[in-house]
Amino acid sequence: MAQKIKTILISQPKPSTEKSPYFDLAERQKITIDFRPFIHVEGMEAQDFRQQRVDLAEHTAVILTSRLAVDHYFRMAKELRFEVPDSMKYFCISESTAYYLQKYVQYRKRKIFHGTIKFDELLVLMKKHKSEKFLLPCSDLLKDSIPNALEAGSFDYSRAVMYRTVCSDLSDLSDVKYDILVFFSPSGIESLFKNFPDFEQGQTRIAVFGPTTAKAAEKAGLRIDIHAPTAKAPSMSMAIDQYIKN
Repeated sequence: MAQKIKTILISQPKPSTEKSPYFDLAERQKITIDFRPFIHVEGMEAQDFRQQRVDLAEHTAVILTSRLAVDHYFRMAKELRFEVPDSMKYFCISESTAYYLQKYVQYRKRKIFHGTIKFDELLVLMKKHKSEKFLLPCSDLLKDSIPNALEAGSFDYSRAVMYRTVCSDLSDLSDVKYDILVFFSPSGIESLFKNFPDFEQGQTRIAVFGPTTAKAAEKAGLRIDIHAPTAKAPSMSMAIDQYIKN
């Protein structure tokens, strides 16, 4: 007989808002849900960045795929003593990322363009500015689909790794004996075994989000019990809820 679900560990930071579906799930199913990021982002130091031989001053436009990219672009510019010109054009993945630029520039006085989450939509805007030399600030784990799309569109661009995804230190956790462990990236799976090299799954259920995470879990020899997204469960909270009900 399957063991009843009482405890879940989500390998991400605790939601900052009270409206998270995970809190509703915990209350509805009378279970304990803990949050602990298994990975975190660290900014690359200027001396390491210089080894990429990317000159910020050579670029006339910046592609920003997240708020993290915004923060690290301006951090790196400051560390390299590069004064970002007022003429710089910003191509943002979404409206919220575009508005986030207000933290660093006078929004109304800058040339800022944005899509609505999909990178393909951003490419359509960029095609109208084909003569620009684009800079792509990114992490060391950038999806191949982004540079592939830029190369297919023959854009003049430089990839600039400015931050890294690293395994978090989980040594303060005595163990990871939860009924369900939830993962959202291959890095999370890597962190599990880096922190707990003797981890044995046993009756622990593994929940994974996305095909690349599933692939990493299978490669690590884990049994996957919960998949998301699916047609019936587009979010992880819904997938867990349906699994518990069944």
